[in-house]
Amino acid sequence: MQSDKNDFIFDIIVIGAGHAGCEAALACARLGKKTLCLATNLDTVAYLACNPSIGGTAKGQIVKEIDALGGEMAVNTDKSLLQLRMLNRSKGPAVYSPRAQVDKNKYHANMKLTIERTPNLFLRQGEAKTLVKTEDGGYGVTIANGQNYFAKAVVVATGVYLNSRTVVGSLVQDSGPNGFANAHGLTDSLREMGFKILRFKTGTPARVNARSIDFDRLESQQGEESMPPFSYLNDYKNTKQFPCYLTWTTAETKKVILDNKHLAPIFSGTVKGVGPRYCPSIEDKVVRFSDKERHQIFLEPEGADTDEYYVQGVSSSMPADVQYEIYHTIEGLERVEIMRDAYAIEYDCIDATALYPSLMSKNHDGLFFAGQINGTSGYEEAAGQGLVAGINAVRYLDNLKPLILRRDQAYIGVLIDDLTTKGTNEPYRMMTGRAEHRLVLRQDNADLRLTEIGREIGLVDDARYALFKEKLSQLEKAKEQLNRVLKPTEINGFLAEKGEPQTVTGIPVRTLLKRSSVRISDLVENGLFDEFSPQVLEQIEIEAKYEGYISKEETAIQTAAKTENKPLPTDVDYNAIEGLRLEARQKLNAIKPLTLGQAARISGVSPADVTVLAIYLSGRKKDENE
Repeated sequence: MQSDKNDFIFDIIVIGAGHAGCEAALACARLGKKTLCLATNLDTVAYLACNPSIGGTAKGQIVKEIDALGGEMAVNTDKSLLQLRMLNRSKGPAVYSPRAQVDKNKYHANMKLTIERTPNLFLRQGEAKTLVKTEDGGYGVTIANGQNYFAKAVVVATGVYLNSRTVVGSLVQDSGPNGFANAHGLTDSLREMGFKILRFKTGTPARVNARSIDFDRLESQQGEESMPPFSYLNDYKNTKQFPCYLTWTTAETKKVILDNKHLAPIFSGTVKGVGPRYCPSIEDKVVRFSDKERHQIFLEPEGADTDEYYVQGVSSSMPADVQYEIYHTIEGLERVEIMRDAYAIEYDCIDATALYPSLMSKNHDGLFFAGQINGTSGYEEAAGQGLVAGINAVRYLDNLKPLILRRDQAYIGVLIDDLTTKGTNEPYRMMTGRAEHRLVLRQDNADLRLTEIGREIGLVDDARYALFKEKLSQLEKAKEQLNRVLKPTEINGFLAEKGEPQTVTGIPVRTLLKRSSVRISDLVENGLFDEFSPQVLEQIEIEAKYEGYISKEETAIQTAAKTENKPLPTDVDYNAIEGLRLEARQKLNAIKPLTLGQAARISGVSPADVTVLAIYLSGRKKDENE
């Protein structure tokens, strides 16, 4: 029976089913668009090619934001948990970051099943070979078997698969991650459409067998059983948690690497792609930080149904026999059995300054990009972009204003603004230091910042919204308790136990909580705040203790907004604006910033150039009003 031609016509096609592709496809389908999601191999759907974890410093904040907007990553993480921890507890709440170890196989299987069961969403195995514009302004995608698919909008989320190759010593293979097939052809289509193609590199460590690890010589790192799950939709606790382990390289490790440095592909020239500065291979670390005698290593379980362990911190592209020597010099791994070699992987990506902050191409309406194709590194960064690209593909089709998250609204906003305004010359990794407003972009308040936005867009359903409204109600009640004044007879005994000065006239709860030795858990034990959830208690404590700092940050944001949010017309010819330096004209014409604030962050645009632009805007507004 011949297929109906409508089987090959969609509203949106998502090319790729990694973390960016999954979020993009789910968002498009959940917002009512007939969506095709193409994967080179269905076994790679939401595949964790590198470490079996979700979250971490700055990345955990992104996952919380994805959840608040109605995305899937946090929900899927909770379904697949092995361990949950909060990083940076010893630092301030601005950098508290949740991190989960997840079951690699379950994470893939759970996400794939979610996609398979989502209405309007069609998952298809097939490598996208060509991408072309059609006469009606849409796009055509041809897959390897020759079938053609058509859509009004396309999201390209190809990860590290474009013309990728893996490197282990002198063994160079035409391959994607973990031996999966890579993708050929699509790079040529993108180049023909005018995109600048970059060549980046990343890597992964070996996987080893648990039976060969001397766990008695390692330091165990347990999870936090009382910590709330990632998603605001869940309230259960993960009581059965798997430990991770900490160990170190040795002086012998350093010697083996230096003795074999000439065999390292990153030094011999075999690897030509630009690697991530903040996640170097072990051979790169030893050479760059030659003063250090040892480096920290983490051993992380890959799943509940396997004895494979991920050796975080020992990424390498050294020959297999040298890897064997390196791993056997690490404390506790002297007899370790390597199951999968470490490798480097090179791949094609684009210069993301060719995109608007909506992640749509500046030169091709309806064509969006998300994930590592934009030069980023990490599952979380990819998923955040995928969600925004999917939302905006739908809004493009519906003739709605795109969702553009500001830098003071979300880490996702910082990420996308950095990519589309500054670009990146290496795999971009999100860090808390990149967010100038991180004190108000905390992991605990992501739902307060973004749930209403997700609701307006249409991704936050009634169940999620009801939980959000209940939290708001709890927060209001908890804040009322902050204003309560405790009498000396109620509180002096507690203050004496804490070694704090006692009160004669009484003390407001808010003032009491500002004291460094007083935690909200202490107050719960003394009968205050005992009816509230851990999430509400955490937020109340942070807002009370850091009230002054948060207030200053919010004032700074309001002041900066006067410049930041001034719109720049997209039809400006910057060559015609007198007073702009030549470099500024070139950069402004290339980037086409949407606001004065975005223009100020472009490399090569000076404060003096921004002043010229501000004067130009004032004059243009005056002319329009006359």
